[in-house]
Amino acid sequence: MAVADVYDALISRRVYKPPFPHEQALAMIVEERGSHFDPDIVDAMCQVAGEFASIARNFRDEPDHESVA
Repeated sequence: MAVADVYDALISRRVYKPPFPHEQALAMIVEERGSHFDPDIVDAMCQVAGEFASIARNFRDEPDHESVA
């Protein structure tokens, strides 16, 4: 759940930051593989990264939000 939560936080607009694009959010998570995140979970996420992007597009809060490519 931590990986999904961090992904959502990264691609979402916050008062203190703009949303990161999908590719950048994924790269940031991969950088933490083995230190902050379980390598097997990060690998599994990378295998379905397109599905993460699709779900994020379909359920985004802001209709004009373009961070998820």
